[in-house]
Amino acid sequence: MAGTSSACSPDGAPTIWLCREPETDGLAAPTWLTDYEQATVARFAGPRRREYLSSRWLLRQAIAHSAGCPAADCRPVAGRPTASDQPQGWHLSLSHSKQLSACAVGAQPGLGLDIEPLDRHPQWQKVVRRWFTPAEQDWLLANDCQQDFLRVWTLKEAWLKATGRGIAGNLQTLQVGPDFRLQGDRDETGWQAASGIIAGFLVTLVYHHERWVLPQGHLLREIPPSLALDSPRSESDRLALSWHQAVSPATDHHKEA
Repeated sequence: MAGTSSACSPDGAPTIWLCREPETDGLAAPTWLTDYEQATVARFAGPRRREYLSSRWLLRQAIAHSAGCPAADCRPVAGRPTASDQPQGWHLSLSHSKQLSACAVGAQPGLGLDIEPLDRHPQWQKVVRRWFTPAEQDWLLANDCQQDFLRVWTLKEAWLKATGRGIAGNLQTLQVGPDFRLQGDRDETGWQAASGIIAGFLVTLVYHHERWVLPQGHLLREIPPSLALDSPRSESDRLALSWHQAVSPATDHHKEA
């Protein structure tokens, strides 16, 4: 997947890369892991180990795609991988669920990615009643549509990642109307959200950009069991982000709520 020239979006939009994890729990830790990553993965076993190694491979591929350099020359910062350490200047967001890993990469800060399988949360109404605003509860329960709920849920999770906050006490900082108009608790303009469906998953990205831009997305069909960084890029399926919406800045009423 690595190349010698940047293949990032010509309008500077973020890109999203997804891959299915290898169907084995016996992955060996590759030599390209940093000391921090080696120490971290040594604590894991089984599916958690496979998830961690696959996501570290995908992070390097995503950085390489945007930066136009070999994946072997790329790495994320230690700890939560919210940015690139080499080469510097790229912002990252990672998500994974049910053996699917996803990474968003962009040149601008404010990036949050969330993926959810379409069959998750069969009792989603309980989540709505517990965590959502009264207005959101009214229209979601009246519509009685699980996919509407999943879009709202992924929007809220992605918003919190993009703004650097955890779930506890913050899910209502993004309000979603019945027409999916969005209002966040930030004053600046330029916040946007996009989502689409691929391989039975809803993929949602919240990002900050001074222009109205739509991200690109790709699902890699294979990840090499060896986790070799220089393997030829596998075939991919395009993620069509068919939904795109601005996030309105906070109003005085919202900030007082």
